[in-house]
Amino acid sequence: MRRISKTELIQGFQLRTPVGYHAESIHRVAHLRERSLRKASVLIGFVERPQGLSVVLTKRAEHLKHHPGQISFPGGKYEDGDGTLYQTAMREAQEEIGIEQHQIDILGQLPELVTVSQFAVTPVVAFIDSDYQTRIDCNEVEEVFEVPADFLLDQRRLFSDTFQIKNAAHRVFAIPYKHHFIWGVTAQIIQSLQKHISYIR
Repeated sequence: MRRISKTELIQGFQLRTPVGYHAESIHRVAHLRERSLRKASVLIGFVERPQGLSVVLTKRAEHLKHHPGQISFPGGKYEDGDGTLYQTAMREAQEEIGIEQHQIDILGQLPELVTVSQFAVTPVVAFIDSDYQTRIDCNEVEEVFEVPADFLLDQRRLFSDTFQIKNAAHRVFAIPYKHHFIWGVTAQIIQSLQKHISYIR
């Protein structure tokens, strides 16, 4: 697989409308009313390394109320002082894992994704300076790690299965990586990103 350069990612992302989410993966939340949803955002942070682009991921702390122990992008709920969901993503990345906001260069966003925990999550795509230093908030995050972008964006690495929930088909995505198992909302976002990035290649 040919590696995607930073320039190609920028040009391709900006020239195309991001792809939405698989219909069977969002059917489960179709009944939720928009006014009941809480706004949130996550940061899909690409980092330039000598071997190619990588993406920053975290493992959530086990004691958290929502999605404990799951692999996720840095992020969280919108606060009144944020102003924009871009700011939310940057603030949360700084609070959770110590990436300074001036080290983040935002590229754009993917469509909003509604979760079973009643959040409307906006994934924000950005580049992070390669010299960033982590400072983990152990109340939120157990681990920070990077995954090669070529691995994460390879559609052959993404597995899916369909389950029957309340007489409706619901599709779940997952990507195994080393000792990690990426699934749930994070895998849904990656699946959408894969479809969008595939047009760049």
